[in-house]
Amino acid sequence: MDQLAALLDGPRARGAFLLRVILDSPWSLRIQDEAPLAITAVVRGEAWVVPDAGEPVRVRPGQVVINRGPEPYTIADHPGAEPQIIIHPGGHCRTLDGQSLYQAMDLGVRTWGNNPDGDTVMLTGAYTMEGEVSRRLLEALPSMIVQPGGPIISLLGAEIVKDEPGQDAVLDRLLDLLLIAVLRSWFATHEAPAWYRAMGDPVVGKAMRMLHNNPAHPWTVAALAAEVGVSRASLARRFTELVGEPPMSFLTDWRLALAADLLREPDATIGSVARKVGYGSPFALSAAFKRVRGVSPQEYRERDATTSGRSG
Repeated sequence: MDQLAALLDGPRARGAFLLRVILDSPWSLRIQDEAPLAITAVVRGEAWVVPDAGEPVRVRPGQVVINRGPEPYTIADHPGAEPQIIIHPGGHCRTLDGQSLYQAMDLGVRTWGNNPDGDTVMLTGAYTMEGEVSRRLLEALPSMIVQPGGPIISLLGAEIVKDEPGQDAVLDRLLDLLLIAVLRSWFATHEAPAWYRAMGDPVVGKAMRMLHNNPAHPWTVAALAAEVGVSRASLARRFTELVGEPPMSFLTDWRLALAADLLREPDATIGSVARKVGYGSPFALSAAFKRVRGVSPQEYRERDATTSGRSG
């Protein structure tokens, strides 16, 4: 696993909110669903994405827009349109005065809108899961990305209206593929974060993948250097130059991010989490966790449960 793969391992689509939206002008949707990540592909017509802070962005057919939440934004047929519909958490759509529009605008299997022959067709999906691993990576993205979607848009469009066994799993994977393709395209044409650029280095990239794939191994810089075929000093120097931190510091951050996500699982014990991420005992994990994050694993778990309960 690399960090781009880890992005999908946190907010990976699992029964994701996914719709084909067909609209006739005039239309304007206020998106307040608080999703950590939303992806919209324009199939026909065009759309304008209007952030609360920033300039409107036009999205044309074949393009995909990724919005990093939870900040609200508006998507409309032109940038000055006043919102007519509000999309709330869970995909609940209502008028400005709170009237539900779910049944009134239902156009069939995973299809929603105001006219089945509308001039604008979009495919939209929302990732609702969030964790420490995905949060670290999402923070490396701008608030909005617009890129070509390629042939995956057509595949997703063909599958989204089917109602067959296992269809949700098919759609989840296609949504993930569309997201990863857009992110690859974005990083190839814009300034990518250091960790992404480092993944392409034959030495550092290999070392990073080894740390990602086996965080529980008792790694040392010397052992890692031996695995990738360079000297300890050479690996330490090159790793720090490309990634921005030494290998063991990177490993600690990775282990603790994984631990934080594992602690969200209701049946996980601190001991089991410690073993999975490379700490010899619950005490060792607790000491590292508190040193870096300022709270113990138990305190983190209780705080996360309280926050999740409040948001739900």
